Amino acid sequence: MATEPAPPAYGGAVATFWTLGCDADDPQRIAAFWALALGYVKEPGFDEPDNASIVDPDGRGPAIAFLRVPERKSAKNRMHIDIRVAGPGFGDEAERARLIRRKVPDLVAAGATVVREEWYGEVLGHVVMLDPEGNEFCVA
Repeated sequence: MATEPAPPAYGGAVATFWTLGCDADDPQRIAAFWALALGYVKEPGFDEPDNASIVDPDGRGPAIAFLRVPERKSAKNRMHIDIRVAGPGFGDEAERARLIRRKVPDLVAAGATVVREEWYGEVLGHVVMLDPEGNEFCVA
């Protein structure tokens, strides 16, 4: 009698491929920012002025597409990206804080803005930032 395989553990293979779709004022500029922020690369074939797409070069993360829309951003994001510089889970909090402090200036140089730091007691939890088009995200 055959047994059913166990479901993959966290971090296992992706069962469904998907793309995060994002509205943008300047798809190429915002795609370049997020490629730098996430270590992604431009997806071939999506290089028109009105669209751009970036992909994980290792093929693990989702694609992120940016499409030009006429409307400007007018409210807080209902969903946002957290850049987890120390990887999944919690470990050495001092090391995670050091990695956060190393990543934030690179993102500022690429056009992001620091909004605030969030602390959990004595521990730096994350830094809230805005991308070049004003979309909130966190570096944790």
